[in-house]
Amino acid sequence: MISFLDLKKINQPYENAFQEKLKTVLNNGWYILGKETETFEKAFAAYCNAKYCIGVGNGLDALTLIFKGYIQLGKLKKGDEVIVPANTYIASILAVLEAGLVPVLVEPRLETYNINPDLIRKKITSKTKAVLPVHLYGQLAEMDEINAIAEEYNLLVIEDAAQAHGTFSNLKSASAYSFYPGKNLGALGDGGAIVTNDYELSKVILALRNYGSEKKYHNQYIGVNSRLDELQAAFLNLKLPNLDADNDKRRAIAKRYLSEIKNEKIILPFWNFSSNHVFHLFVIRTENRAALQEYLAQNDIQTVIHYPIPPHKQKAFSGWNNLSFPITEKIHDEVLSLPISPVLTDDEVGFVIEILNRY
Repeated sequence: MISFLDLKKINQPYENAFQEKLKTVLNNGWYILGKETETFEKAFAAYCNAKYCIGVGNGLDALTLIFKGYIQLGKLKKGDEVIVPANTYIASILAVLEAGLVPVLVEPRLETYNINPDLIRKKITSKTKAVLPVHLYGQLAEMDEINAIAEEYNLLVIEDAAQAHGTFSNLKSASAYSFYPGKNLGALGDGGAIVTNDYELSKVILALRNYGSEKKYHNQYIGVNSRLDELQAAFLNLKLPNLDADNDKRRAIAKRYLSEIKNEKIILPFWNFSSNHVFHLFVIRTENRAALQEYLAQNDIQTVIHYPIPPHKQKAFSGWNNLSFPITEKIHDEVLSLPISPVLTDDEVGFVIEILNRY
């Protein structure tokens, strides 16, 4: 069986180092907001070419705290509209709602699956104050165009980079990352981070993540408890130096898939072969997805659907269920994610290609 993602195999090379880090953290006797978290925050900020990084509990909290931080700074207020891709994981939209803001959905480009900048202008109103591009599947959204629109209309640009560790835009406001175990940079549990060049925003979020407190027992804001765990930070410190090499392996596999899969029933993803894609996922499309997925399973190839139900069709958003986003709906009906990871062997990649070409 070729696993979709073998986390045990991905983390196995770090086993001895993880054990040593565990001993170090235990012996330090300091388990929340200690040296490991501080070290990771500095290292990840440097990696992202940013001034500040704040480690938080998970990727959803990272996004939510950016919005709440801007509300505290007076740059957003509850009820403001935020433009969001209709084609995204639900967390992007949950963060907007959690902060008391109003998500406005915009269709993606069918080729890239990312938000279509040409359609953003049509949804801008006097209430629009921010745009939330999502770098879906690891591919950078069209940030030059989005940033230009944001500058024209004086909008904040808050990036959902939960799947895109290692792709970099011209950071305007802030980016949110997730270190969920399956990410390109994955912890052994939940974790997240905010990256920004905005000093005031970083200071507010540092307090918000820790009960709204800059100084113990002095609570400046109504905050939350969302701190990157010291042990997870220690594990991430071990894995961060290998992130670029791991992403290069993913790109190498993607190049093979793109050049060697030749089947008219399968639509391959768009990539211009630049560094704007880290292939968190390799997502194909096909009209009869169930049949293809079953065929691959019969040949011992595990696949996953990212994502079967678009946000506007979810029961949680019943008020949106009658909305029509045909491109988003087509994507969610047809996408299928193939195995791709730094530990996939050449033979396994070749087998996946061979089986797909036989379909």
